[in-house]
Amino acid sequence: MWTFFKNANLIILLLMLNLISCSETKEDNVVWEPKEHPVMLFSDTTVLELYEGQRLSWRVKTAYLERWGGSDSIFVKPIFADIYDSLGNKSAFLRADSGNLNMRMTFVRAYGRVYALSPKGAAVRADSLMWLKKDDKIRTDGPVRVVGETGDVLQGVGFISEAKLENWHIRSKVTGIFQDAAKRLQEEDGKLIASP
Repeated sequence: MWTFFKNANLIILLLMLNLISCSETKEDNVVWEPKEHPVMLFSDTTVLELYEGQRLSWRVKTAYLERWGGSDSIFVKPIFADIYDSLGNKSAFLRADSGNLNMRMTFVRAYGRVYALSPKGAAVRADSLMWLKKDDKIRTDGPVRVVGETGDVLQGVGFISEAKLENWHIRSKVTGIFQDAAKRLQEEDGKLIASP
């Protein structure tokens, strides 16, 4: 009898070992592939320039740049961009926590604490801004705050401007603070009365 139990236990043990050795474990199903790496990676000061003919159009400076294979999109962190007009004069400055653009610089997207400044002193603050080369416009659908050349502050939701930030429009929910509003209204009223 003892021999029977001993042999039965041995058979059960062998069957269990066989089942364990035949069953797949999670590690058996893992396919080890090398991790992807960017095709371009710069982690020091990097400057990109876009020329249209002989004229400098854009200069982007960053501390970190990466581009992945299969895409011409470039990620930068942070982004500092100088925008130049057709005469080669700086027409605007843009900075943000991060951004992306493509190799041909047909667009630039800026994200996080975006700040844009015109040479005349108009400043735009937003969570994100996008510039498209085809229409030379800067825009956002999110909240925006604009401080004009005279110190007037306008804010709202949605923004569109040409790259020089001279002719801009806030799309909705506009509120504002106007510097010396009473004095300016009196001056305008005086001009209206004085004109025939």
